[in-house]
Amino acid sequence: MNNELSKVYYRIREVSEFVGVPQSTLRYWEKEFPQQVAPMRNSGNIRYYTPEQVETLKLIKFLVHTRGMKIDAVRKELRGNSKNVSRRVEILDRLTEVRSELKRLLDSLEKRR
Repeated sequence: MNNELSKVYYRIREVSEFVGVPQSTLRYWEKEFPQQVAPMRNSGNIRYYTPEQVETLKLIKFLVHTRGMKIDAVRKELRGNSKNVSRRVEILDRLTEVRSELKRLLDSLEKRR
């Protein structure tokens, strides 16, 4: 789980930023994956997601957006192989961080020229 997820619950706006999808997409995925993503709601009907649900939503995004899988295929993948998918997402996140850091270093070197 990411270190950035230190709170007990997150509102939909925060989750939308963490996952990188619009709030409407999160609401759609709630309907499509009710066992995996069922946020708590307060009396004002405001959604509250756990860190585990945020991680699941990141997995869903990876499978749908990066791998190009259909919703039915994602359901099957999450049921049967979620640990392997989770590991791939962790690796991809880390590689993205490394790439960003390398780009920052390269930009810094070019400014010194």
